[in-house]
Amino acid sequence: MTKIPGPPPLDGLKRRITKYRQDQVASGKGDFVRQTYCLSLPDARAKAREWFDSFPKAAYWTEVESWRQIEGDRIEFTMRRLPTAD
Repeated sequence: MTKIPGPPPLDGLKRRITKYRQDQVASGKGDFVRQTYCLSLPDARAKAREWFDSFPKAAYWTEVESWRQIEGDRIEFTMRRLPTAD
């Protein structure tokens, strides 16, 4: 009987993406400002709302880039926006 493999582990890919983003920012090539948070659901919603209020989506392309629920009903998420509205 053939075993169907599960999804591949993504830890290595996540590390490479994080390193790439850090290198882009350090070299001045980063197009977006990113901030990652790990908060309770109500606090995560409030923090995202704060970003959208401070940096309107139409001008800054603000968005929740990625998110995941972790143990204890906490949300880890990354907010992303352009550095300026120009």
